[in-house]
Amino acid sequence: MKILIADDSRVMRQIVIRTLRQAGHGGHDIVEAENGRQALELVRTEAPDLVLSDWNMPEMNGIDCLSALRASGSQVAFGFVTSEGSEEMRERAASAGAAFLIAKPFTPEAFDDALRSVI
Repeated sequence: MKILIADDSRVMRQIVIRTLRQAGHGGHDIVEAENGRQALELVRTEAPDLVLSDWNMPEMNGIDCLSALRASGSQVAFGFVTSEGSEEMRERAASAGAAFLIAKPFTPEAFDDALRSVI
């Protein structure tokens, strides 16, 4: 499985990769994007099976990236890993087509719970 991780913080991308391993979901091909615009391009060129995206990023945020993907017909599995964990944000993510939202700070167990249905 190929997983695209979109976050403007390189350190956070590495933490997400490490948490995937700790949650028992290591061994996947990982592609990284620094913002939503780059993630959008990489979905087209790399065809990942899953996108794990931050919400707040420069150039294009995660929700705009998801909306652009769905508008283009892409049905790639998409989940947020974000500090935006309010009920309003969860509802916004779900109505835009996100499979899940993992709020920061997160645990390997939170990753496993969210990813079990898509991996």
